[in-house]
Amino acid sequence: MEKTIRLTAAQAMIRYIAAQKNGDGERFIEGCWAIFGHGNVAGIGEALHANKDSFPTWRGHNEQTMAHAAIAYAKQLGRRKAMAVTSSIGPGAANMVTAAALAHVNRLPVLLVPGDVFADRGPDPVLQQVEDWGDGTITVNDCFKPVTRYFDRITRPEQLLTALPRAFRTMTDPAECGPVCLSFCQDVQAEAYDYPESFFEPKIWRQRRIRPDEAELATVAEMIRAAERPVIIAGGGVHYADATEDLAHFVEAHNIPVTETQAGKSALLWDHPLNLGPIGVTGGEAANVVCAEADVIIGVGTRFQDFTTGSWGLFANPARRLISLNVAAYDAMKHGAVPLLADAAKGLQELDKELEGYISPARTDGLKDEWFGKVDPLTAAPQGNELPTDMQVIGAVQRAANEDTVVMCAAGTMPGELHKLWKAGRPGSYHMEYGFSCMGYEIAGAMGIKMAAPERDVICFTGDGTYMMANSEMATAAMMGISFTVVVTDNRGYGCINRLQMGCGGAEFNNLLEHTIHETPSSIDFAKHAESMGAVSVKVGSIAELEAALAKRGEATGPYVIVIDTDPYPSTEHGGTWWDVGVPEVSERDEVKAARTNYETSKKTQRAD
Repeated sequence: MEKTIRLTAAQAMIRYIAAQKNGDGERFIEGCWAIFGHGNVAGIGEALHANKDSFPTWRGHNEQTMAHAAIAYAKQLGRRKAMAVTSSIGPGAANMVTAAALAHVNRLPVLLVPGDVFADRGPDPVLQQVEDWGDGTITVNDCFKPVTRYFDRITRPEQLLTALPRAFRTMTDPAECGPVCLSFCQDVQAEAYDYPESFFEPKIWRQRRIRPDEAELATVAEMIRAAERPVIIAGGGVHYADATEDLAHFVEAHNIPVTETQAGKSALLWDHPLNLGPIGVTGGEAANVVCAEADVIIGVGTRFQDFTTGSWGLFANPARRLISLNVAAYDAMKHGAVPLLADAAKGLQELDKELEGYISPARTDGLKDEWFGKVDPLTAAPQGNELPTDMQVIGAVQRAANEDTVVMCAAGTMPGELHKLWKAGRPGSYHMEYGFSCMGYEIAGAMGIKMAAPERDVICFTGDGTYMMANSEMATAAMMGISFTVVVTDNRGYGCINRLQMGCGGAEFNNLLEHTIHETPSSIDFAKHAESMGAVSVKVGSIAELEAALAKRGEATGPYVIVIDTDPYPSTEHGGTWWDVGVPEVSERDEVKAARTNYETSKKTQRAD
């Protein structure tokens, strides 16, 4: 008869999680972020305390940003490791729903364990319980169902025997990877059960390398051989499959130019002759010109977001055909693409063999040099005393960067400018959350990146709007001594959306602070605020002062914050392509009417196939 060990359900969960390994033999879940409340402090809190010497618990200041830190950790490590996050019931759990959606969109693993109501319903309704008058089984945690890849409600201790393996299968499966939610009823956390000892034996979860189907491989190879103007779109799947070297070998062997999505950027060195740089709405002219003329577009590990495809108006060649090399069938079949269902590394390797001797006739003469000739001056230091632009801030950080630098961002002006202008070196040096483009990811994400790669020089770009939305983990990083740099560009509002509003013919309204209703003008001192949370901070008045401050970032322990005022209006006019943002058909404004006419013209370029 198999030996058993009597544990509470919460104790069993922590013991199981701590024993699970990745393919490198390292613990897959590195530790747990926790904010305790009445829904998890007694059960999960006690279990974490009992294992505190072997399985770390970190305390954050907001459930959403704790989860952001965990997600950034997993992203920076290419999904090879992850973290758990636990909260109480009610608002604590609901706070994590946004982070779950972020992880879902970006296909990133995180284990979310919110507390839930009592399974026996004895004290119903408990504090913070959301009741559904028509369904007694519904709680606030059901909000996680559409934004997680696997959801389970633990209403009996023995359910962990099936739920936990399913959770780890999901998080470690390249095709299914995403967030998992184990909604843990608070009375069940404390209930005991005789678990088999074998359940807690270390288990290795290897990420499967799916090899392509022979028929699909032959079909795709034939299409590429017949192409006159093929182009590759490198997405985040190239990084997750650790396929950057395979991509470089493939394109060099077959002379196929590469464009990069936000998630795919740094897949090739920025100065690689076949890397045409950023694609799409925030793309450069070199990449977009080639994509517009391409007859075969080969997506590698991309989900074809609208910013990548120009809302499906970018690929203008009437004869164009789409190939999608992707580990997920859902993505491989999008928009009538010919699928090559495979891991990016294995797919490129076997496609390379199938195309032996093939050299693409594609020519990109001068396009890349012409592009950089236009945009390099935008990042140069200004000569006068005018308010600096975001492009000039990027240039200052670029000049201060080194081979260990990782730049990161998520929302606002900087993602578009960084995609266009940042010259990414080694793989993993560019960390952009642009699947969900979630304001508030930046500071917590920078902390997660540094925890994943302590040796890297992490520089976070954030605007004043995002800083105001979620800055509390600055204090966490200060307390934990986690060092990274934050460059706060203060343009006094939501400059990015203000420009979009104007571009759609709208009046400047409710975005920049000067165009909002207030009795007292805003005068927030971001440097002092960051200092109050334990950061080393400085306000600079010019690009020269910014560069001087950046040079001192290695002297700081914990977060180092540099604040600089910027001009909210300029952006890089070169490059880019159409983005489908609905413009009103009826308006009293002539500017809106003109924008609607342009919109209708652009809408005709949109392809449904």
